[in-house]
Amino acid sequence: MLGSSWSGLIRDNTRIQSPRLLPEMQLHLAQDDVPLYRMGEDELYALGIGTPYWAFAWAGGQALGRYLLDNPTAVRGRKVLDFGAGSGMVGIAAAMAGAFDVFGNDIDPVAGEAMRLNAELNDVHLDILTEDVIGRTDREFEVVLVGDVFYDKGIADLVLPWLRDLKAMGRTILIGDPDRFYLPNLGLERIARYASETTGLMEDTDLRNAGVWTLADSA
Repeated sequence: MLGSSWSGLIRDNTRIQSPRLLPEMQLHLAQDDVPLYRMGEDELYALGIGTPYWAFAWAGGQALGRYLLDNPTAVRGRKVLDFGAGSGMVGIAAAMAGAFDVFGNDIDPVAGEAMRLNAELNDVHLDILTEDVIGRTDREFEVVLVGDVFYDKGIADLVLPWLRDLKAMGRTILIGDPDRFYLPNLGLERIARYASETTGLMEDTDLRNAGVWTLADSA
């Protein structure tokens, strides 16, 4: 399935709405009654797509986006990477907060198209990367935003060493996450807390307490 078809799939299976914590923003988000979000992996594979994480306003991303809009100096005038961007929600918030240049990164090409549509909807621009950037330190990003990536320890063990390398190079690292139980043990410090509305389609609750975190100085 090509980008034009992905665009149609996204439009047909979402509706335009604002995340609870980000009323300034509109996104193409999942409709609860659409069969796409109840399909198994084999059915999704037959459509040429993976799990549609791009269709949800995840709690950690909402918290991180809210933090950026409330604290725009964190990104204003700076070159920003939204890692594991999904819908592009966090990157869009960074652009709205005055970031100089925002790159939305997700290895799912459908997410790349969702980011493009959502950026257009909010009258901002994202440079979209669908390559695997984990471990790369050659790009000149000044701020790296990480929303809802630490959903299991295996992923955390893969991503955190890279983030620590980037921090050692002077980059700012900001993480949005709904207080997953092992997170404080990963060398992080919470700098903000929010209550984020989520969806029972992909989560075990409709409301999560989410935090914004940064790497501790000793990380």
